Amino acid sequence: MKQILPLIALGLLTACDTKTTTTQTTTTLPLFGDGYRADGDQCRRVGESAATVEYLDHTADLVACPEDYEGLGVFQADTGGVEVARIEGWVLFSVSREG
Repeated sequence: MKQILPLIALGLLTACDTKTTTTQTTTTLPLFGDGYRADGDQCRRVGESAATVEYLDHTADLVACPEDYEGLGVFQADTGGVEVARIEGWVLFSVSREG
């Protein structure tokens, strides 16, 4: 019996780890294009998903830039983008199509 208990305990720990892993969900941003403003830019357009639907606007582009992108301030100044959210390491900006 003493030999079985460690195996049972190991099985319970493994089950707990698996459950924790499967219950952690992430929202995948539907990024598209090769870069926003020019091919190769780090910022990209974002499409519609459950995580982004409240930030979409028919008069603006929704753009995501990496949080660690050194050019965030320049991007915001150049485009007039308004920060609307931060999701999974991305900063989301609403960038007006007018102007």
